[in-house]
Amino acid sequence: MAIGAQNAFVLRQGLRREHVLPIVLTCAFSDALLIVAGVAGFGALIESIPALGQAMRWGGAAFLIVYGARAFLSAWRGGETLEAGKAAGSLRAALLTCLALTWLNPHVYLDTVVLLGSVSAQYVALPFGVGAVIASFTFFTALGYGARLLAPVFVRPMSWRVLDVLVGLIMWVIAATLLLG
Repeated sequence: MAIGAQNAFVLRQGLRREHVLPIVLTCAFSDALLIVAGVAGFGALIESIPALGQAMRWGGAAFLIVYGARAFLSAWRGGETLEAGKAAGSLRAALLTCLALTWLNPHVYLDTVVLLGSVSAQYVALPFGVGAVIASFTFFTALGYGARLLAPVFVRPMSWRVLDVLVGLIMWVIAATLLLG
């Protein structure tokens, strides 16, 4: 599993212990909707309308380039650490960011709608879809709440810089694959 923009955000929120439950639920329910759409055949719709796929690809690449640049800027600025008394960002801002990283990211559609949609054609749709939704809820819960196990590592500013650089690199690699693929 490669970490994408959405997963990196959930990990960061889990490390900070900021709004973890709403973020996990937002990601999992969004994923569930996309899984249902894929299993129900939306993947075939995207494949049948090339312009839609192209728009998702180019828009998504632009989005990932900007998100990666923000991660690199954060790494360059540095100074971030985990502190018990650090004020959390607003729930509204966290949820809006989460929704943007989910619904504006073409990788989410490719992985969830197109890939799972095409794989599901080989199986009985209902059990496959239910299993995929359960796996999604399990994954986001483990990522959001399991991140606290990494908290001791992220008390050091250099750890955040490394994470931000890795996230930036991953976002730009995904953007490049979208643009070149």
